[in-house]
Amino acid sequence: MYPVPIDGNDIQKKRQEIKEYFNNTFTLYEKVFELLKTDDVFYKKSELTRHPMIFYFGHTATFFVNKLINMKIIKERVDASFESIFAVGVDEMSWDDIDAKNYAWPSVDEVREYRAKVREMVNELIMTLPLTLPVAQDSDMWVIIMGIEHERIHVETSLALHRQMPIEFVKEIEAFNLCPHSSQAPTNEMLNIKTAHIELGKSKEHHLYGWDNEYGTYAEDVKEFKTSKYLVSNGEFMEFVKDGGYINEDLWDEEGIDFLKSSRAIHPSFWILEDAEYKYRALSAIIDMPLDWPVDVNALEAEAFCRYKSQKDGVTYSLPSEAEHRAIYNQSRLQDLPNFHESRANLNFYHYASACPVNEFSFNGIYDVVGNVWQWSRTPIRGFEGFEIHPAYDDFSVPTFDDKHSLILGSSWASSGNLIMKHSRYAFRKHFPQNAGFRYVISQNISDEEIDIYESDELVSQYCEFQYGDTHFGVENFAIECAKIASKFAIKKGKALDLGCATGRATYELAKDFDEVEGIDFSVRFVQVGAKLKEVGEIKFRSSEEGSLFSNKCVSIEELGYENLTDKVSFWQGDACNLKPNFNSYDLVIATNLIDRLYNPRLFLDTIDERLNDDGVLIITSPYTWQESSTAKELWLGGYVDTNGVEVKTLDSLKAVLDKKFELLHVQDLDFVIKETARKYQHTISQVSVWKKK
Repeated sequence: MYPVPIDGNDIQKKRQEIKEYFNNTFTLYEKVFELLKTDDVFYKKSELTRHPMIFYFGHTATFFVNKLINMKIIKERVDASFESIFAVGVDEMSWDDIDAKNYAWPSVDEVREYRAKVREMVNELIMTLPLTLPVAQDSDMWVIIMGIEHERIHVETSLALHRQMPIEFVKEIEAFNLCPHSSQAPTNEMLNIKTAHIELGKSKEHHLYGWDNEYGTYAEDVKEFKTSKYLVSNGEFMEFVKDGGYINEDLWDEEGIDFLKSSRAIHPSFWILEDAEYKYRALSAIIDMPLDWPVDVNALEAEAFCRYKSQKDGVTYSLPSEAEHRAIYNQSRLQDLPNFHESRANLNFYHYASACPVNEFSFNGIYDVVGNVWQWSRTPIRGFEGFEIHPAYDDFSVPTFDDKHSLILGSSWASSGNLIMKHSRYAFRKHFPQNAGFRYVISQNISDEEIDIYESDELVSQYCEFQYGDTHFGVENFAIECAKIASKFAIKKGKALDLGCATGRATYELAKDFDEVEGIDFSVRFVQVGAKLKEVGEIKFRSSEEGSLFSNKCVSIEELGYENLTDKVSFWQGDACNLKPNFNSYDLVIATNLIDRLYNPRLFLDTIDERLNDDGVLIITSPYTWQESSTAKELWLGGYVDTNGVEVKTLDSLKAVLDKKFELLHVQDLDFVIKETARKYQHTISQVSVWKKK
């Protein structure tokens, strides 16, 4: 189904369009999971680095609820437990917890019932939320559409996971029919693509929903180059396989060699070698090798093939860049939605639920410019000029701006919604198997080289400076001072939780005295900094000086003295008001400048004792900057006058709430200074209260 335009004149008609789009998406997603032969299969992993399929079945529904809660569009959860365990874990990030022992998965029927409740809730919201047209990015309805497009992504990625499931665990269903024909592979040839001025990115006035990384501007003058007429077919790739391509390490880069060693791959992941003959794994069947269908490979395999073909032909082949793909798109005279009809390409399930011959869909003589399978590029995903994070999903793009995620372009047979748009930008780790293949180019255009990435997210950079930068005006580093207080009052020093860890400085400082420390923050934008310090050994960030002037800073783990602490720390994304049950058994929980930023601080206080050991210590620091943008006023713990005309202070509320379960040990003020620019600083006084569990 095509995505719903966000513009128009008839609000009631638009509500009906969005409702139809939502229900079509929700139903399609559930249809995808009918491919699993029995409910028992939901608890199997298609590969070790992923959750069991039950996670993905629940994930997209909880996404709606978690985003609606986060943006304060709804106040009540549907099922807090589900919205915790199904929240995070899809991209092999270090904060994606896939350890089976940390999960007690519900029954499939329970998840089906949960999905039905979410469907009912979202349908009601679509018809009742305030709505003006066009739907703006700060509109409540934008978050609904975000949830729909998020589920469209998982329609496709779940199908890729199902293709990796052993064939005995899946079944054929009528809704997903395979292409019934194949033949010999056509001989590929090179076509000229003319010099072109390419402009990427779209404006916020665009008539369709977009993800944050699609907006902004980028321009490049692309010199004339050559592209393959067809996507690389199974037949064309077969020569590489039979000629020892998977055992010739000279054809692979360092990451590729690591992939070969860890996967032990000797052919593409959707090929099966039976009795010295290659078969092909389609969605729910193993069939004779369709030589003229595009090969499904990851980026590392595609790059190795290009090196192989370069050696063989004496010409340098590579994957196209993002800008070169747009030049191909423009020369093919493709039109974007809604003028482009799905019948013209193998996408949106219009023709097949599989790939099809690479010479079936022509666009001005270039085949499969869009559709059939995604096409790996040589471009790592980055934000365009003017990139802005959307507050409802601040970790959609930013964690992938790491030079480890390559763009896939052009959509596949399983793509629908936003995925089939001209401006779509999706990226995966280079070793990921997807419904993706490639075409190759001969190009003199400058390749996208690895760049030295400095954290440029303004808020995250500010916190990097706050936690890892210089001290100012004689005020000591706040994270270090908090860790000192924690170590002083903690009775036992086994396991600690740094809640609201931000960029992770206090997490490391606590590890000097505690055996194990977990750092949790709601935002991956922050969590990834501490994780990067652990994994890479350094963090780089920009410190604002004046206007658009910045100084680049780099802090190494050796400079900080943390090189022997990395095994003791871990970082996770989590909601302090709805933590996963495995976050427990702590001797210390420190909630740093957190309480006045929670959407339900009372809920946090009412349950935090359950995560502490006997004699465990809770430390709360906060400047008590209550604001309705973070917490609905009726949920504030202080900073207001009650109905009796009495001023309510936060510490008094903390005493009232915690008194039955905790003993107040200590209260003090602790200053901190945050640098905004070289001449502007925030000087704040946080109150520290120390509580011992009774």
